[in-house]
Amino acid sequence: MNNLEFTAIIALASILAGLLGALTGLGGGVVVVPLLTLGLDVDIRYAIGSALVSVIATSSGAAIAYVREGYSNIRVGMFLEVATTFGAVTGALIAAKAPTRVIAIIFGVVLLVSTYLSNRPHHSQAVNLPINPLAARLKLDGSYPTPQGEQSYHIQHVPGGFAVMLVAGALSGLLGIGSGALKVLAMDRVMQLPFKVSTTTSNFMIGVTAAASAGIYFSRGYIDPGLCMPVLLGVLVGAWCGAKVLVRAKVTALRIVFSIVLLAIGIQMIYNGITGRI
Repeated sequence: MNNLEFTAIIALASILAGLLGALTGLGGGVVVVPLLTLGLDVDIRYAIGSALVSVIATSSGAAIAYVREGYSNIRVGMFLEVATTFGAVTGALIAAKAPTRVIAIIFGVVLLVSTYLSNRPHHSQAVNLPINPLAARLKLDGSYPTPQGEQSYHIQHVPGGFAVMLVAGALSGLLGIGSGALKVLAMDRVMQLPFKVSTTTSNFMIGVTAAASAGIYFSRGYIDPGLCMPVLLGVLVGAWCGAKVLVRAKVTALRIVFSIVLLAIGIQMIYNGITGRI
C-alpha cells in the first residue's frame, strides 16, 4: 500500500468516524482511534494525537454557534476548564510513558462506560432549585432560550462537578477523546444544569481540553501532519454530514446500532491490550 492509498483509507475511515460521532454525540475520537489502531495498525499514541487535533477543529466550529444562540454557559465552562485542563495535561504526560497495552485496555473500558452513559435516559430537570451559595458566589447561574422565553436555572453541587471534570480531562489527555459523556454527566446529573446547556457547554469545553493535551503530544513528537490532515478533514466532513442526517434520522435506532459497534470495539481493544497485540 502506497502513501496515497493509505491517506485515502484514513480519510474515508475518518469520515465514518465523524459521521457516527455526530449522530450519537460522543464525538469522532472514540471511533477514529480504534479504527486507526485496530484496522490500520497505527501506533496508538499517533492515533490519539491525530484524534486530539480533530477534536479541536470540530468543537471550535460547533461551539461558536451554541455561544451565539445563548445556550452555552461560558462562566461554567471556563470554571470547569481549570479542572479539565489540569486533568488533560496530567493524562497526556501519563500517556507518553504508559505502555500502549495499558492505554488500549483503559480505552476499551472507557468505550464501554461511554456506551452505557450515552444510553441512559436523561432525568427531567427539577424546577425551582434553591440557590447554591458557592455557585452564587462564583456567578455560575444563568439562563437559556426556550420557546416560552428565557429560562433561568441554579447550579448545584459545584465541588462534585469539578471532581468529575478532573477525571474527564485526564481521560481526554490519555486517550485523545473529548470525554463528552463524562462532561455531560458532571453538568447534567451532578450540577443539575438543563440538558441543552450541559451538552452545548460540554462542546465548548472539549476543544480547550484537547488543545491542552495536544501540546504535550506535539512536544513528544506524536502529532504527525501526514496523519493529522486526512483525519482532521475526514472528521470535519463526517461531522457536517452527520449534522444534516441527524435532522431526519431516528436517533434511537442510531444509538442502538452505534452502541453495539462501540461495545464490540471496546471488547476488542481490551482483548488486544491484554494479549499484547497493541
